[in-house]
Amino acid sequence: MAGLDGIEVTGPLGDRYEEILTPEALGLLASLQRELGARRKELLAARAERQRALSEGGTLDFLPETADVRADDAWRVADPAPGLEDRRVEITGPTDRKMTINALNSGAKVWLADFEDANTPLWTNMIEGQLNLRDALDRSIDFTDDKSGKSYALKDDAELATIVVRPRGWHLDEKHLLVDGEPMSGSLFDFGLYFFHSARRQLAKGKGPYYYLPKMESHLEARLWNDAFNIAQDALGVPRGTIRATVLIETIPAAFEMEEILYELRDHSAGLNAGRWDYLFSVIKKFRERGADYVLPERNAITMTAPFMRAYTELLVRTCHKRGAHAIGGMAAFIPSRRDEQVNKMALEKVRADKARESGDGFDGSWVAHPDLVPVCREVFDGVLGDRPNQRERLREDVRVTAADLLNVKATPGEITETGLRNNIDVALRYLATWLDGAGAVAIHNLMEDAATAEISRSQVWQWIYNGVSTAEGRKITKEWVEELLDEELAKIKDELGQAYNEPRYDQAVTLFKEVTLADDYSEFLTIPAYQSFP
Repeated sequence: MAGLDGIEVTGPLGDRYEEILTPEALGLLASLQRELGARRKELLAARAERQRALSEGGTLDFLPETADVRADDAWRVADPAPGLEDRRVEITGPTDRKMTINALNSGAKVWLADFEDANTPLWTNMIEGQLNLRDALDRSIDFTDDKSGKSYALKDDAELATIVVRPRGWHLDEKHLLVDGEPMSGSLFDFGLYFFHSARRQLAKGKGPYYYLPKMESHLEARLWNDAFNIAQDALGVPRGTIRATVLIETIPAAFEMEEILYELRDHSAGLNAGRWDYLFSVIKKFRERGADYVLPERNAITMTAPFMRAYTELLVRTCHKRGAHAIGGMAAFIPSRRDEQVNKMALEKVRADKARESGDGFDGSWVAHPDLVPVCREVFDGVLGDRPNQRERLREDVRVTAADLLNVKATPGEITETGLRNNIDVALRYLATWLDGAGAVAIHNLMEDAATAEISRSQVWQWIYNGVSTAEGRKITKEWVEELLDEELAKIKDELGQAYNEPRYDQAVTLFKEVTLADDYSEFLTIPAYQSFP
């Protein structure tokens, strides 16, 4: 599909794709790419430069050049938009047809419709996800499970969650759409298609086009998003400020620029979210070469009460409420078991305690990964909020967080064991095999894992090898030992899965794992080389 003034669609055209890839929609995408593509590249280069400085011994701090923004107590973000006043429980998940219906029906206030970490960016997923969202808004969506024969349909509009779309991060391309011969930004592709097809549909329902923005590392990246919003709104004749966006604070550089990020998006802002798994990944990645002071214990030992994580979340609540914005808490990833009530009991106690901590700290809502957790999260936040839609009036003026607090990684309790090392290898392999097969949200050991936890797993192994870390049992973690464990964990997976074991996919997963874990040079995102393996 070509000939639209420098626009070329190289992906195959499946059933109904022409409804999404219209000339008008492609024209908006091309405008966004042409106006913003060069700045995007400059900002990605600035990320690389900051990483070089950190690897050479530099540090992070609150920016002196934006001190006046932080010091000005007068400015506020826009008031909450319709459908976003009450966000006490939000559910996340990919945009396949079944999940679209189940998430909207879940009883959550918001559904994060995910084109990012809970999604594999196969061309079919990206276009059919847009079709599913549009069909949901038109109430023309249904689904019948081929295995069970069970049918799914939407409840009444008044009972449905508000859709908030998460596009891909600035670092990812969409290689199936070329603008003037170059792949366009995956971020702008996902954003623009949803805005073009669904903005007016959402407005007709009394809500609006809303987004979650991932992986940002600076307020200048937020400014780029704000400009994208204005370009799109002007192109469709939608008033500026109609779009609302919640930013995931899931990189440690962004934690030092929370106020500035809100300021850049203030007319379009819907608040900030504590994207805690990616935040851990960012801490590991940014300081991977800085020795023992920045080596975290194994993934399962890190809790939200670790000092540096506590500083991050408390600063987020303080920052949001100071500026009139929502503060949204982190993910409860547990998947209830249909067979083991004891596992359920213990896990639900942890979920309840996590949500009680968040609601007590002042968060206005929180995330869950499974519909069965919606009542638990809602009950906890109901206990704090009552009939109030949020607790933005809790200013948390008691919070005083310094740069040293945010960087106090070495105070994190916990250890690194052979079991933890094996678990990282196991989770990464299982996730990558499923991701490569087209699914980005994967149930592993009663947890819903997405790209963030796979990134933590492989990054920790790389960091432990690079820094010569030894396990609590006294064995040094080396490439050679990791390769031995890789073979052993793969054999266990194969034995467990039996006939369900997909050998070609696990072969690919092993190759990719070695590429992003055992190579001398660290890969910034495992999804970049993985995406290149797709047709």
